Amino acid sequence: MAIRVPSMDLHRSASLLSGSQGKTCLQKPFVVQAKRSGGLEKATTRPRGTQSSGQPKKREPLMRGTVTPPLPVPANIPLPPYVGTKEAPEIAKEIQMHDKESLVHMRAACKLAARVLEYAGTLVKPSVTTDEIDKAVHKMIIDAGAYPSPLGYGGFPKSVCTSVNECMCHGIPDSRELQDGDIINIDVTVYLNGYHGDTSKTFLCGDVDEASKRLVKVTEECLLRGISTCKHGTSYKKIGRRISEHAERHGFGVVECFVGHGVGRIFHSEPIIYHQRNNRPGQMVEGQTFTIEPILSMGSTDCDMWDDGWTAVTTDGSMAAQFEHTILITRNGAEILTKC
Repeated sequence: MAIRVPSMDLHRSASLLSGSQGKTCLQKPFVVQAKRSGGLEKATTRPRGTQSSGQPKKREPLMRGTVTPPLPVPANIPLPPYVGTKEAPEIAKEIQMHDKESLVHMRAACKLAARVLEYAGTLVKPSVTTDEIDKAVHKMIIDAGAYPSPLGYGGFPKSVCTSVNECMCHGIPDSRELQDGDIINIDVTVYLNGYHGDTSKTFLCGDVDEASKRLVKVTEECLLRGISTCKHGTSYKKIGRRISEHAERHGFGVVECFVGHGVGRIFHSEPIIYHQRNNRPGQMVEGQTFTIEPILSMGSTDCDMWDDGWTAVTTDGSMAAQFEHTILITRNGAEILTKC
């Protein structure tokens, strides 16, 4: 899940596919937009490649369903400090570092998040509602003695994010049934023993067209290529360069308005991880943890926000996919903490 920093101007349409009035992508704290000054301008710009896997299947625009009330959490489960407040906390400036003791807890939280995500993926099939996925995820998390981190963060009403088709991220689970040929990103974060583990994956629902399958495949490859650059002393900007190169080679755009972030005891902190080419300063340090979570689009990389303040969709209705891992920086590489 992404975070909020000063914005740059992005194209936004006057209305949304849902029929509601368009809003800026900076309405909620999961959102962040690159500032084209102070070292954050694009380092280089290259044209996107040509897609060769056919056109995606025509779909009806994404429509909202009924959102049920938040699910209860047992009194014995510790809550993150932001629960009960109307506003999400500011992005923490500290780099979250770990010693042997804290890594035990961090690995446990990330491992649980990975297991929950894989279980959620088994539920993806036509006619299943995203609300049913939310209920199953919620139960698995609380049964493990953990708290679903999105619940109550800045007013988010559910325990998981479910983003379907043109939804870039932060979709709110509701009564809408998944359709044959949909793609859905499920974003799971758990808070266990004082630590957050954060991960997401885009799943295929039923018989998905080849173009959409290719988008999903390349997005996961972009995540893994970004991780492959990581080790102690490496510049953060190499992540965005590697992701952009691979996405453009396959004809996809990298969404700029959502980024990765430091994670651990605090849900969202520095460093901010940009997935596009950038000149952001800073180097990775052994023992720190952060997320990498690129979103790729078949068409527009600009977003519109539904009036629920969370659901971010592509301005042209094109398909989008996302993958995310929490990683630990080591002396010689990176350990994927949210890998099953």
